[in-house]
Amino acid sequence: MFGLFGSKEKIKTFTAPELRDFLQAQNGAFLLVDVREDNEWAGGHIAGAVQAPLSRFKEAIAQLPAGKPLVFYCQGGVRSKRAFDQATAQGLPVEGHLGGGITAWRGAGLPIAL
Repeated sequence: MFGLFGSKEKIKTFTAPELRDFLQAQNGAFLLVDVREDNEWAGGHIAGAVQAPLSRFKEAIAQLPAGKPLVFYCQGGVRSKRAFDQATAQGLPVEGHLGGGITAWRGAGLPIAL
């Protein structure tokens, strides 16, 4: 996926179980960011995530705590790749994204917060 959507950095794509394990092992060292819209967020999200909808990403990302590398997710994985590009273009540290998005998370039987 090198260079996808114009990014010069390679994006790490986590599977749902990998992301769960990674977040548990990192113990809060990374910030999980949901880039879905408000109505999608209200239907359920990954516990511990913060919301920064892609439609207003630049403003939303500026509101997030600074200093932690970011991991993005969306519904299916496309918007989180775009968020990766936008964040890296702004010089923010990004670890990767959840391949398949919250759909893959749910499909793996992992918990959803309301």
